[in-house]
Amino acid sequence: MEAQAKMFCYQCQETAKGTGCTLRGVCGKLPETSARMDLLLYATRGVAILNDLLRAAGAPQKDASHQIIDALFTTITNANFENNSLDGFIRRAFQMKRELIAKCHELGIKVPDVPEVTIEADPEDYEKLESVTGVLAETDPDKRGLKQLAIYGAKGAAAYARHAANLKYEDDDVYAYVEKVLKEVSREDISVDELVKLVLYMGEGGVKAMALLDKANTETYGNPEITKVNIGVRKNPGILISGHDLHDLEELLEQTAGTGVDVYTHSEMLPGQYYPFFKKYPHFAGNYGNAWWKQVDEFETFNGCFVFTSNCIVPPRKTATYTDRIYTLGVVDMPGTTHIEADAEGHHDFSAVIERAKKCPAPTEIEQGEIVGGFAHHQVLELAPKIIELIKSGKIRKFVVMAGCDGRFPSRNYYTEFAEALPKDCVILTAGCAKYRYNKLPLGDIEGVPRVLDAGQCNDSYSLVRIALALKDAFNVESVNDLPIVYNIAWYEQKAVIVLLALLYLGVQNIHTGPTLPAFFTPDILKVLQDNFNIATISTVEDDIKTLIG
Repeated sequence: MEAQAKMFCYQCQETAKGTGCTLRGVCGKLPETSARMDLLLYATRGVAILNDLLRAAGAPQKDASHQIIDALFTTITNANFENNSLDGFIRRAFQMKRELIAKCHELGIKVPDVPEVTIEADPEDYEKLESVTGVLAETDPDKRGLKQLAIYGAKGAAAYARHAANLKYEDDDVYAYVEKVLKEVSREDISVDELVKLVLYMGEGGVKAMALLDKANTETYGNPEITKVNIGVRKNPGILISGHDLHDLEELLEQTAGTGVDVYTHSEMLPGQYYPFFKKYPHFAGNYGNAWWKQVDEFETFNGCFVFTSNCIVPPRKTATYTDRIYTLGVVDMPGTTHIEADAEGHHDFSAVIERAKKCPAPTEIEQGEIVGGFAHHQVLELAPKIIELIKSGKIRKFVVMAGCDGRFPSRNYYTEFAEALPKDCVILTAGCAKYRYNKLPLGDIEGVPRVLDAGQCNDSYSLVRIALALKDAFNVESVNDLPIVYNIAWYEQKAVIVLLALLYLGVQNIHTGPTLPAFFTPDILKVLQDNFNIATISTVEDDIKTLIG
């Protein structure tokens, strides 16, 4: 029970304000799992410190960069709940530290005498080292909050970098940003002012990471296009794929072709429906269900198998009937499920999933009809002349960016009510699973332009940046803050954090965020953000519409 008393986690929206999750995470994470993640991140900071030194000498190790982004990714909210898997990451991190230390000695580089570098440990040491490796090791609440904000941003950027790398797209600058941030947060003498600058530095790295992933996805699979997605079901057995990795989606579709098994997307993978490359597969059936947190109910009715390519897996209920039909990939793992390892070339063999799915009943229909998406930057810019005309004529008054994450708290109903209450001359730009709060509402269109323009997932938030910058040029204004665009962003975990940091780096002002502010925003941190960026938490629907729309 000692480990339980020490658990402290506040990296998602569900934690209690200022206190974090204790005893057991709301997400289902056990204390010993959380402590392992702390040890892994601590060792990874040591890897980053060493690789940053090697980078300065012109000798960064690519394997170390890959290990850093994977370690960050596997500790993201709702990705890895399997202690044995985390133990493997921990062992590899300490082995990488030893290899980098040897490389530094070989090149005559002085190895810093700091605990992140010098500490040696085994996974079993997680409990006795928790006072050193845990979040509360930083005693100053403002520094702790800013360090965590930078780290969570690094986690989000790392996730984007991994998806891009899976498609053979890499940018060493992105790795450099992440490693620099991990190095700097390890400094005991770093000041609050330096940390504020570091947070914006990570935002700059986030823009680069999002641009890299956008390039990887669009050059590989084509630009997303306006697409009507079926939300009903067919009569064949099915596999439901979630997460964000399009390379995994491609391999699953290729291997299921001609097998009599249909493939559906769930939640995070919905944007896969918008890419022209995937439309050649007749068994790519449609989207099943809603946001990630509803999977504990929707998986029961799907009846088939499930593939998780990235975060947003939720521990099944004890009474769940589908646990042994879940298959995880990459950084995702969960007790009671089957993990499929990639081969040396990064490919996955889905034959076991397919054979199991063939024996399953077809999905039970829970919805009917279609939803429309695919409004990423290329598609919206093709519509730009019409949109500009509608703005100039006053038929579109405001664009409201409602990006970010959904969650299971009742307060999330705010986003449904806000969308319903928006004046009819306002258009929602969205990216992220927050859209499930309003993407099936009958909000209509403005002369053929839908009032919900869905660019995709958090991964696709770069599209919203590209759209804003293009409109800035079209209207010949000095700043994106001079455009008829306002921001009401829902946060839940790290990918939404890096989107927020990217927007702040780009100088976007007057962002509303909610439904609650992150627990690591101390009053002083919040004051800095308010003074410099006029960031605010959501209030009531009525008040926020008055403030944002006028």
